[in-house]
Amino acid sequence: MRRDDPAQALAQPKTGAGAVRAAVLGAGFIAHVHLDAVRAAGGVVVGVAGREPGAALQAMAQAERAAASASELIEAPDVEVVHICTPNDSHFDLAQQALLAGKHVVCEKPLATTLAQAARLTDLAAEMGVVTAVPFVYRYYAMVREVRERVRNGEAGRLSMIHGYYLQDWLARDTDNNWRVDPRVGGASRVFADIGVHWMDLAEFTSGQRVTRLNAQLLTVFPKRQAPQGAFEVLTEDAATLSFETDGGAIGSVVLSQVAHGRTNRLWLSLDGTEASFVFDHNSPERLWVGGRSANRLLWRSPQHLSPTAASYSRLPAGHPQGFQDCFNAFVADVYSAVRGGSPDGLPGFADGRRAAELTETVLASASSRSWVEVPSFGRSSTAVEAT
Repeated sequence: MRRDDPAQALAQPKTGAGAVRAAVLGAGFIAHVHLDAVRAAGGVVVGVAGREPGAALQAMAQAERAAASASELIEAPDVEVVHICTPNDSHFDLAQQALLAGKHVVCEKPLATTLAQAARLTDLAAEMGVVTAVPFVYRYYAMVREVRERVRNGEAGRLSMIHGYYLQDWLARDTDNNWRVDPRVGGASRVFADIGVHWMDLAEFTSGQRVTRLNAQLLTVFPKRQAPQGAFEVLTEDAATLSFETDGGAIGSVVLSQVAHGRTNRLWLSLDGTEASFVFDHNSPERLWVGGRSANRLLWRSPQHLSPTAASYSRLPAGHPQGFQDCFNAFVADVYSAVRGGSPDGLPGFADGRRAAELTETVLASASSRSWVEVPSFGRSSTAVEAT
């Protein structure tokens, strides 16, 4: 189903003979989000593979059957789409196996823990001719789409500044721990690769511009963290700041942290142009702040007052808040539309996952050399928008 019609967007998907058949690899928080989104999109959960016993996972996911392993589901002839929701170090192997099996693939970011692996997966996906997606789901807030449309239509004028922050506090104490802290599992970057890529994707998606060079500073607030087995050395960053330039002539900055007390998930983005400024605040996703010289406005999410593109992602009437799960549901619905031959606008694919790996590698190189570093370019992806 195409999502360019607001009336269609309000229709509820139905499962049936033509339903997309999916497998979910992983059983943590984000796997549950995927499972809910599969069902909301009218898909069928064939099976789930995770650490829990197969029967328990089957009951939890209301799957058709239990699975002994991820490989069993990937190779199953009745599985069309594989959702990879496992720790970062497993993404490359699982995604490669799924692509070689001819499956459509939804892979959590990072697409891979190295740029070389992310590039390999992107090239392989193109060779296999399958649909791929990486859940940069902040794109799916209706007000984010509204910003993109207004910038594309020239309402901001010429963009001069792109700036903001993404702050969390789930690692704000030295006793906080997670597999993402271990670079062998999470990768060489943590804060940027985990949340910074979301902010950068949103900045490039809404502005239509690409970061061309950057200067990064990384900070490890807790050189050692505590675990039941004792203290261990931390080799990834807790916080980061970036300055950057874009191919559209704008400059920008972003502050990132996973140790900012009181900020559970605080994402804020401002696009400042010669005619107007736009601010998207993830803590208030139902509204868009529009800054002007003589007056400022608050634009509320209301389907009848938004651009057709944004309205198609506004599933509920104004005053009925939509949130993260709604965005994920819309993302998976767009993936399944593409699987069935549709061409949804702005669907983040493996090229966007590779872009995130490209930026991550540049951030690490800049922080290591304490200098500005050029971002290598693999060409434009679905983030690109052209002025009309």
